Amino acid sequence: MQVEATFTDVPAGPLQLRMSRSSPGRYGLHEFARHVTDVRATDGAGRPLSITRPEPHRWDVDGHAGEVRVSYRVAGDRVDGTYLAISSAHAHINMPAAIMWARGFDQRPISIRFEPPAGASWRIATQLLPGRDSLTFTAPNLQYLMDSPVELSAFALRTFTVADDQRTPVFRVAVHHAGAEAEVDAFTRDVESIVRETRYVFGEFPAFESNTYTFIADHLPGNRVDGMEHRNSTVITSPRALAAGRPDHLATAAHEFCHAWNVERIRPASLEPFNFEDANVSGELWLAEGFCNYYGTLVLRRSGLVSTSEYAREVAAALAGVLAVPRPRSAVEMSRLAPLVDGATGVDTQSLNGYISYYTWGEAVGLGLDLTLRDRTDGRVTLDDYMRALWVRHGRSAAVRPGYVASPYTLADVRKTLAEVAGDEAFAADFFERFIEGRDVVDYARLLSRAGFLLRQRTSPTNRLADPPLEVVPVEQAGQPLTEAQRSFREAWLSSRARNTF
Repeated sequence: MQVEATFTDVPAGPLQLRMSRSSPGRYGLHEFARHVTDVRATDGAGRPLSITRPEPHRWDVDGHAGEVRVSYRVAGDRVDGTYLAISSAHAHINMPAAIMWARGFDQRPISIRFEPPAGASWRIATQLLPGRDSLTFTAPNLQYLMDSPVELSAFALRTFTVADDQRTPVFRVAVHHAGAEAEVDAFTRDVESIVRETRYVFGEFPAFESNTYTFIADHLPGNRVDGMEHRNSTVITSPRALAAGRPDHLATAAHEFCHAWNVERIRPASLEPFNFEDANVSGELWLAEGFCNYYGTLVLRRSGLVSTSEYAREVAAALAGVLAVPRPRSAVEMSRLAPLVDGATGVDTQSLNGYISYYTWGEAVGLGLDLTLRDRTDGRVTLDDYMRALWVRHGRSAAVRPGYVASPYTLADVRKTLAEVAGDEAFAADFFERFIEGRDVVDYARLLSRAGFLLRQRTSPTNRLADPPLEVVPVEQAGQPLTEAQRSFREAWLSSRARNTF
């Protein structure tokens, strides 16, 4: 891809241009500069300018008179949520993998124009804000630009709206694939169910910029399996067709859409603002990522997109990832290890002395906290209440600058919020000290039994390598009666949110 950029009102002295070393939603380093070649710079009159490269990801341009025009080529053939892919079929662009930026220009607005190949009937799917024509878009600052993926192709497009009590956002589903239109229709219906159900968890939709949220789905052979959250969009990629991988595609969509609230707006202070020059270290990924894992599968069950038995199998997989392995570090400590493992290839995680993914441990913590709150209050207080409280305190207020958050949280903040929601400071302190900052786990077997599930070691042989060593089984499938109390508890937990209790 050929990229040309113009920087105006450049202060005297060298202009420092950089390629990112990290990407929003990723926590490890990726060194995107390795794919950049043929870097050239001129001044406003077209005269060549000298370029030095003191670091692998940095180019200094001097001798300008207040304007610098830079051009370069960037290569990519990896379709996922992190990198760049350019082919005759499409351009799949993650901005940090493609766009060179200038240090010190973070708050300047950006105008960007895409030029598809001559004769290509490509459209553009992105959360970037509309510009003067269909090929031109804007971003208010660098943070928003870098958080805005783009798909240019002859994709299939579907739209729908869902209202809450204050607004009616437009949801776009852009699918680049080789399948039938009926597959896109079916996928869109399922995504709409996810959107409707997730809204009830948090009580209302965020104030999406342009009142629009975009699902970008790329499903072609050779793609990587991935999902990546963004402020007003998500990217879902897979080598499998929409219909063939339906459960996995929907789980990814549900997880990533949860992020529209949790992390994109309810954001830990450790990730605000995102640092494009180094790894981003956060001790709160058990909440930022793990709770979206928990709600991703729960929303599928509440939406009726998976059965109770299928949901129970997902719960078993998460619990096996925590209960059946050593726990030498807390969920907070595991979160801080993310830069060492996220997106890494060829990494032996066992060398980390029992690493447990913050996705998995966070999902188990979310399950444990939800069931514990329901158990101790007979269902009057739930994890939904906790997430709504976090939304009100840390997510709802609009920041002065799009792409930023007004009130990022600390670990102490989310602990305090739990105390307020539970009405018990001692309970919140104990839960955090033992199960989040400590290495203990809740009594999942007892808590699940209240909802009519058995947690037990898997004893029956299986032909599926993916089956976990633990299983969670509805009691009625194990030949035991489901009591009315268990049925009521299960119904309140797993059924669709019939009303907005915000």
